[in-house]
Amino acid sequence: MKARFISDIHLSDDRPHLTDAFKTFLNRSKEACTHLFILGDLFEIWIGDDNNNPFNQEIKDILIDFTANGPDTFLMHGNRDFLIGEAFANEVSISILPDPYTLDINGMKTILSHGDFFCTDDADYIEFRNKVRSEGWKKDFLSKSLDQRKAIANAMRKDSKTATLEKSLHITDVNSEAVNNFIKEHEPNLLIHGHTHRPNVHKINNSKRIVLGDWNDYGWFLTVNDKDHELKKFSIS
Repeated sequence: MKARFISDIHLSDDRPHLTDAFKTFLNRSKEACTHLFILGDLFEIWIGDDNNNPFNQEIKDILIDFTANGPDTFLMHGNRDFLIGEAFANEVSISILPDPYTLDINGMKTILSHGDFFCTDDADYIEFRNKVRSEGWKKDFLSKSLDQRKAIANAMRKDSKTATLEKSLHITDVNSEAVNNFIKEHEPNLLIHGHTHRPNVHKINNSKRIVLGDWNDYGWFLTVNDKDHELKKFSIS
């Protein structure tokens, strides 16, 4: 398996440079990998698979072109796009993974996650996460009109940005004890996640925790070939 991993691209119609970078990355990845894993927050916001606006259709067309005779492609929900459903996945020929997800990559036990459930110091966020991930909340939200959903999502997005600015970097990062306990229990060779926007490779006992970076001025991706891995950064103009 030649795998690539990305997360936190945060695609939106007001940031066309990210769409261009995403399309270029996929074009370069089509022959370079056999599997692509998108570990959450592909979109800055997702209010339902029925929101077929021109921007969403553009991204779907890009993915359809990539997956046609291309790498096996997988998506994990992030905190911004947890409402992506099977209709979207089927249309673009990707598979949705649960969080966390364990697989074997070239003989290495690998666990994938978006990573936000490790941020246990941010009690307000964890409470919010538990609420909006509940089936009742999602069913109620998706029953509303698109205009209502847009208004609610924009308000939530604004509140989230304000709350993040008021929190310390320590609060919004993963909790070390939560991570260490998870690794001690599951003993992966690799734990790969995003969410925190703090790209790095951490060695914990016999495991490595690889944190993917968000896309803005730079894009980030992880390659795993055989038993070698490399966290790479590239410029986004």
